[in-house]
Amino acid sequence: MMTGFDRALFEGRSVVVTGAGRGIGAAVTAGFLACGARVVAHAGRDLTHAETDLLPRLSDGERARLQLVTGDLAKPDGGEQLAAAVLAAADDAVDVLVNNAGTMGGRVLAGDTTPGFYDEVLDLNIRQVVTLTAALLPALRRASDAAIVNTVSISARQGGSAGSSLYSGTKAFVAAWSKSLAKELAPDGIRVNAVSPGTIMTDFHRRYSSEEKLRATAETIPLKRLGTAEDCAPAYLFLAAPALSGYLTGQVIEVNGGQLMA
Repeated sequence: MMTGFDRALFEGRSVVVTGAGRGIGAAVTAGFLACGARVVAHAGRDLTHAETDLLPRLSDGERARLQLVTGDLAKPDGGEQLAAAVLAAADDAVDVLVNNAGTMGGRVLAGDTTPGFYDEVLDLNIRQVVTLTAALLPALRRASDAAIVNTVSISARQGGSAGSSLYSGTKAFVAAWSKSLAKELAPDGIRVNAVSPGTIMTDFHRRYSSEEKLRATAETIPLKRLGTAEDCAPAYLFLAAPALSGYLTGQVIEVNGGQLMA
């Protein structure tokens, strides 16, 4: 998958990836490991998805550089709890943070939104990103050429379809927050960027989009297909590698097959 990257691109670097058990997060984690990184991967609430989606694609050598941690980031204190687990697993050394965990939580129309659903989506998509990042900043500041890469969404730019207004709004928040954070952390030598996937064929869209909707979407994409997690992963490695993107910060990279040309 990562044949276009130097196999030692992240050798000696410590990387943290949230939402790493499946989908884009699993592909990103596998990519960093293939390029020599040590990775602390947040697998989700438990190891179920990591055991079926992440671990089978790794070599024994890559598994030796992987540490899996679990945690419920939909809880208000989920970010702080995960930060403690990450720092313990990483020996307080973090060079790259990938904030990838997030969810739509279900397609709920604006008029049907409940306080509980609102809290669940915002706690996972916003609160835990902010709190986890804040808790790991001391370690990132100690690192050389540190990087933060956040996952947003094409819907942050153009809005989502019916029932995804909260999700789209949270991703727009993270996109704008990433740019502000990039300005704030530039004096510390920490670059902050984001990857904005389009319609990517992962469990996310299998849960929240019908087959008919996905087929219709694919027909509107210039490359005439939906994306894959492996299509997205190289953008994260590119933005995390100072040798490749050392002069990029505050950017949102769209990965969507031409679905949105920004």
